[in-house]
Formats: sequence, C-alpha cells, structure tokens
Amino acid sequence: MSKSINESLNIPSLQGKVSEAEWQLRCELAAAYRLVALYGWSDLVFTHISARIPGPEHQFLINPYGLMFDEITASSLIRIDQACNKLSDSPFPVNPAGFTIHSCIHQVREDAACVLHTHSRAGVAVAAQKCGVLPISQQSTFVLGSLAYHDYEGVALREAEQPRLQADLGTNRFLMLRNHGLLTVGASIADAFLSMYIFESVCRIQIDAQAGGGELHQVHPQILQGMAAVMKTATAGMGADIAWPALIRKLERLDPSYRS
Repeated sequence: MSKSINESLNIPSLQGKVSEAEWQLRCELAAAYRLVALYGWSDLVFTHISARIPGPEHQFLINPYGLMFDEITASSLIRIDQACNKLSDSPFPVNPAGFTIHSCIHQVREDAACVLHTHSRAGVAVAAQKCGVLPISQQSTFVLGSLAYHDYEGVALREAEQPRLQADLGTNRFLMLRNHGLLTVGASIADAFLSMYIFESVCRIQIDAQAGGGELHQVHPQILQGMAAVMKTATAGMGADIAWPALIRKLERLDPSYRS
C-alpha cells in the first residue's frame, strides 16, 4: 500500500490535537488549495491562500513553502502570527515574503477571514492590460462593482508598499495587482474561493474574446448598477454557500486526502 501524503512528507496528523474549530478551518483551507490546483490557477509552489484563525491572537493558517497545492492537507498547514513567525511544528518553512500582501490586508480588514492570491495565465494577462477588466461578460458585471487596482512596485517584499496596497483595496472584494495577478478577500474561505472563480472566469473570457479579433460589445453602464443585489438573488441569498458544499463533494469523489 502506498504511503499517504502526510506520511511521505513526515507530517504528523493534527486531528484531535487542535480545537474542533481550527480543524474545520484547516480542512476548508486545504480544500481551497486543492480546488485552486484542480481549476488550474496554481503557480507551482508559489502564491498563497491565508485564513484567519478565530480569536483575539491574530493568528493565521498558510501553506508550507515547497508543497504543490494538490499536496496540501489539513495537517500540513502552518499556524503563523501577523509577522509570519511559525507557531506550529512543521518540517517545511513558510515564506515571509509571500505573506507580505496577505498580512497587511488582514491587518486592516476585519472582514478578511480569507485572502486568496493567484498568478494564473489569464489573470496576469488582463493585469498587464491598461484597460483592466472590461464590461464584456455577465461575469464581469459581478466583479466591476467591487474591483480595485494596485500598480506594480516589483516583487512584493517591502513593507513600505503595504499602506498603498491597503488604500488601493479599500473596502473592495476584488483586487487586480497590475502586471502581477489577482486577489480576492472573503468573509469565509468559501466566499474568497467563489469570488476568485468568478474573477478568473472574467479574465479567461476577456482574453478569449479579444483573441477572436472582432469588435467587443460592452455591457451598458446602467446594468452595472445594483449588481450586488443581483448576485445575492443569483445565489439564493446564500452567497458562496450555494456552491461550496458541491465543491467539497467533488473533492471527496476525487481525493479526500485533503482532510488528513
């Protein structure tokens, strides 16, 4: 019998060793990593999804640096503080540079229970376009009402960039990091994931439409108004919870090892 992912990577199970609330959060975050890989948004071992652990300690879960997203398990996720110091044992390091963006968003957005960042091909392609997201698809109408942009300042390593990033994001849920990639903020892991699914779809559709070579027909500006209410209706008032259980069932059918 082949070894499990945790056994092969020498990662002990944390089930029963952390609170039930943290274990559930670990399972959901591991699921999000697996789904990002499944939908083709991952960038080898780079980019991150961070989730805040409930409580006053300002602690977070993040991926061990060096694991592919389809290797992430609930037990392999690492608990860190606001400065990205490891608070749990792991044979893998964490990447403080990778948490630079996430930490400053968590710091100023109490509603940011999860921050999801990607470097997908379509996302970076649209991030490189001066026009940004165009109102050419129904999906784009869900994004444009809560979309912000942040100009590229090089690899995000410097704390001096953080105040500008915070100001650019503001209260929005979607952030396009110009020449860099996409980012979503959610009140839950499910919210951040569904937002990224829509954001990624917007970018893929835009690149495909532009590749067709024809003149693009834009959605009338009046339709863009009030899209938050429309989105609420489209999800039966449940937000991301309308899709998240089905995504979990999909993972369970494909590979339930994410929750080990």
